[in-house]
Amino acid sequence: MSHLLVFSTCPDLDCARTLSELLVRERLAACVNIMPTVHSVYEWQGAVQQEAECLLLIKTTSERYAALEQTLRAHHPYELPEIIAVSLTAGLPAYLNWLDHQTENNE
Repeated sequence: MSHLLVFSTCPDLDCARTLSELLVRERLAACVNIMPTVHSVYEWQGAVQQEAECLLLIKTTSERYAALEQTLRAHHPYELPEIIAVSLTAGLPAYLNWLDHQTENNE
């Protein structure tokens, strides 16, 4: 099974907590770390924006990614949410096994 680290930003801590709990409860993520304050600079609709945001570090599997992305898109307040997945090439085997178990699709 391949593993992913997914990055997504949120406008505030309440949103970050709500999305994180949803992803874990739905077994789309084994764990989500919330970095409560990142400063984002980006261009949106022709203007440079600067915002304080929360960053989610979401641990999941490639098998659960499509459902995770769909859930984030459906529940995220941003018109165009950041959803970026990076493949993990190594990790503590016991942790990766736990990650697999936590994201098993029990449907």
